[in-house]
Amino acid sequence: MSRDGNLENPIPVTQTDTPTPLPTGLKARLDRYFEITTRGSSWGREVRGGLVTFVTMAYIVILNPLILGGFSADQASVDVVGGWLPNAQVAAVTALTAGVMTILFGVIARLPFGFAAGLGINSYLAVSVVGQVTWPEAMGLVLINGLIIVLLASTGLREMIFNAVPHQLKIAITVGIGLFIAFIGLVDSGFVRSSGTASPPVQLGDNGSIVTLPTTVFVIGLLLIGVLVARKVKAAILIGIVATTVVAVILEAIFKVGPSLGTNTFGWNLNAPVLPTTVVSLPDLSLLGHVSFGAFDRIGVLAALMLVFTLVFTNFFDAMGTMTGLATEAGLADKKGNFPRLKSALIVEGVGAVLGGATSGSSNTVFVESGAGIGEGARTGFANIITGLLFLAAMFFTPLTQIVPLEVAAAALVIVGAMMVSQIRFIDFSEFSIVFPVFLTIIVMPLTYSIANGIGAGFISWVVVRSFSGKAREISPLLWIVAAGFLVFFVRGPIETLIGG
Repeated sequence: MSRDGNLENPIPVTQTDTPTPLPTGLKARLDRYFEITTRGSSWGREVRGGLVTFVTMAYIVILNPLILGGFSADQASVDVVGGWLPNAQVAAVTALTAGVMTILFGVIARLPFGFAAGLGINSYLAVSVVGQVTWPEAMGLVLINGLIIVLLASTGLREMIFNAVPHQLKIAITVGIGLFIAFIGLVDSGFVRSSGTASPPVQLGDNGSIVTLPTTVFVIGLLLIGVLVARKVKAAILIGIVATTVVAVILEAIFKVGPSLGTNTFGWNLNAPVLPTTVVSLPDLSLLGHVSFGAFDRIGVLAALMLVFTLVFTNFFDAMGTMTGLATEAGLADKKGNFPRLKSALIVEGVGAVLGGATSGSSNTVFVESGAGIGEGARTGFANIITGLLFLAAMFFTPLTQIVPLEVAAAALVIVGAMMVSQIRFIDFSEFSIVFPVFLTIIVMPLTYSIANGIGAGFISWVVVRSFSGKAREISPLLWIVAAGFLVFFVRGPIETLIGG
C-alpha cells in the first residue's frame, strides 16, 4: 500500500522524502535537552525569565543574613551557648547555595523554579530552634531533614502523596499561592501594614493612607507592570522592574529617605535604592561544613526528633505546593496537576535542604517568586541557569543586589499573584464538599503566611467533609495518613511541651 493508501498508483519515494537530519550543534542540543522549542519558548524568553526570577529573589541575599545572623552579637539570633552567625558569612553562603541549587534543579528537573533559603524555615530556626541548641546543631537538624526528604522522594513515597492529592485541591493550592504571593508583595511594599491593634489586625498604609515614598514607588511599579502585561508587551515584568528601579533611584537621590532599619517607618523596607560606592567584594565562606549532630545529646532524642518532624513537614509540603502552583502557571502541568520529571524534582528539592544545612544558610527550597520569571516567559530549566549564575555572581557583587528595592520586587509579585489566582476558574463550585476544603486551602495560606498550613487545612477538611458527605471511597488512604500527620503538625506545640516536661 502506498503512503496515500492507493494500491494502484503508489507514490514513488524520491530524495525529498528522506527525513531532514536534526541540527547537531551545541545550541540545538541544548534546545532539545531543555525542550525550549518543544515547550513553545525561546532563548530570549528563557534569559529574560531567568533574569526576572533573580531580581525578584535577590532580596534573600540581604534578608537571610538579617534573620539568621547579625553584625554583632547584641543584634543577632544568639544560640543556647551564645554563638551567632556573622552577617557577611551568611550572605556569602546564601548566594552560593542558591546559585548551586538553582542550576542543579534546572539541569536535572529542567523546570524554571529558582531555589534559595526558605523564609519559613530560617525564621523557625532563628526564633524557636537556636534557643534550645547551637547554630551548628540546628543546621545538623536541617541536614537530617533534607536526607529524610530525599529518602521519601527516591523511594517514590513523596510522589505517591503528590498523586494522592485531588485535582481540585491542587488547583486550590495554585490559587492560594497566588494570594500568598500577592499578600507578601502588599506587605513588603508597606501598602498593607499591621495596625497594631487586635481589630483590624492590618490596614492600608499608615492609618489608612499611603504616606511613604517607597509605597508610592510600589504603586507606580504595580500600575506600570499591570499595563504592560495587559497590553501583552514582551518582557513586561522586566521592563517594569527596571523602569521603576530607575524612578526609585532618582527619588531616593532627591529626597534621601533611607532604609527602614526597623525604626524609620517612612524608609525603604529592606534596602535603599542607591548606587553602590563599591561593586566587588570577596565572599567569606567560613560557614561551609559548620554542622553538628549534637542536638540529640543536648535536648534528648524525642525533643530533637520533634524539631526534625516540624522541619520535614514544612519543607515537604511547602515545596510540593509551590511546585504545583508554578507548574500550573507555566502550563507544564497535566489535567491531574502532575508535571514533567516530578520524581527528579522532588529528590533535588530534598538535596536543597541537605546543602542548606551543610552550608549553614538554612534549608533551600523552591521559591514562589519564580512565578515572576514564569510570567516573563520562562518555561524550562535553562532559565535556572541564568538565575543560578547571577546568584553565584552575587557572592562577589553583593552591593549590586541592593539597587533594586524590595518595594519594586513586591510590585512584580502582586502581578504574578493575580496571574496565578486566575486558575480559580477551573475549580468546581457546584458541590460544597469541594468548595469548603478548597476555600480553606486558599484562605489559610495568606492569612497564616504559610503554604504548608493551607495545604494541611485543605487535606484535613477534605477527608472529613467528603467522608461525611458519602464520598469516603473516593479518598486515597494515603491522604488519610497525611491528614492525620497534619493534625500532629498543628498541635506540635503542646506535644513539644509535654516532651520537654
